[in-house]
Amino acid sequence: MARAEKKRAASTVSAGTEKPAKSSDRRALYFAAFLVLADAALVALIIAFVPYTKIDWDAYMSQVDAFLEGERDYTKIEGDTGPLVYPAGFLYVYSGIKFLTGGQVFPAQILFGVLYIVNLSLVLLLYVKTEVLPWWALGLLCLSKRVHSIFVLRLFNDCFAMTLLHAAMVLIIYHKWYLGLIVFSGAVSVKMNVLLFAPSLLLLMVKAMSIKGVFFALLGAAVVQVLLGMPFLLSHPFEYISRAFNLGRVFIHFWSVNFKFVPEKLFVSKELAIALLIVHLTTLMVFAHYKWLKHEGGLFGFLHSRFKDAKSIQQLLSSQPRPSNLSKEHIVTVMFIGNFIGIVCARSLHYQFYSWYFYSLPFLLWKTHLPTPLRIILFLGVELCWNIYPSTAYSSLFLLFLHIAILLGVWFSPTEYPYINKRT
Repeated sequence: MARAEKKRAASTVSAGTEKPAKSSDRRALYFAAFLVLADAALVALIIAFVPYTKIDWDAYMSQVDAFLEGERDYTKIEGDTGPLVYPAGFLYVYSGIKFLTGGQVFPAQILFGVLYIVNLSLVLLLYVKTEVLPWWALGLLCLSKRVHSIFVLRLFNDCFAMTLLHAAMVLIIYHKWYLGLIVFSGAVSVKMNVLLFAPSLLLLMVKAMSIKGVFFALLGAAVVQVLLGMPFLLSHPFEYISRAFNLGRVFIHFWSVNFKFVPEKLFVSKELAIALLIVHLTTLMVFAHYKWLKHEGGLFGFLHSRFKDAKSIQQLLSSQPRPSNLSKEHIVTVMFIGNFIGIVCARSLHYQFYSWYFYSLPFLLWKTHLPTPLRIILFLGVELCWNIYPSTAYSSLFLLFLHIAILLGVWFSPTEYPYINKRT
């Protein structure tokens, strides 16, 4: 652990060059491979011996059946838990699952078990390449009872959305921005929670690409959404957009894991929604100015330096930021923190939403300068809150306290140098 801390401290004050492969890197890689194999065995045991929990699977299959039978009006595609509220990518994914499994639960569990291992492998790759954690702490990524349940006992679409998101992040740390944005858009098409990563991703793109490059990357992402939604946009565009991209949904107070201590009348109010949105956007701006753009002189200093030398529209669109080669650690840090800020400010988190940020928790905790025992206590505390059913006022208040403690820990931690290029 001390070695990992020294490496992090050295990277903060160094010239920002990529770290060469060392024996500790190999140890982390070998341990990651062991974790994949061990967790694969655990997933197989869970599928074999732990009863499946019926929640949304039947509703998913009913919605897929309506789609396969030719229904294109989103207001008429429903299941036993309510109307379809996910973008079109969800229907394509679960249509494929129905084709492969015949709509049966057990083969679907096996498929989701494979998906779990693919997702874990992608996350471990992010961790090994960023070298933020000591090798032994990678084991925390395999210790969540709730996340195992979300994948192989509940079969939620969050699993596909987050796997695609992590795949996009892997592409992005290797600076495959255009392909990364296409995969990111695919993740959004399965479930819109992925948009919590969007502000961070946009900031990273502006730091790494020309304005023209940013435009074409975003255009590619938009084209994916249009192509996936085309059958619905051509026949019932308003119904599709209003249902699939409804940002004003109000969740049921009973299922809230994070704000159960808030009275239900206040919980469903627009005033709370607006207040949380303001806190969310303000926190993002503060982190962008003081943390993510610290080495560029803050948000306004970055924008000024980014565009001050442009003498024409052509130069403005084509000018490449200097430096622009972002480090893997900086990319993952900004993406994970940006999403976590959205989690802290979310009005309602249901049990499956834990998968939205569980895999970032060890990374965020080791970005802080908290003592390692306290990091582990915070990690276990969050896991405990997510395994209390039903959630209570006390458990949700404790979860909010833990979230804020982690966010403050990240805030008061040193800021990594964001570029691979040497300082100028």
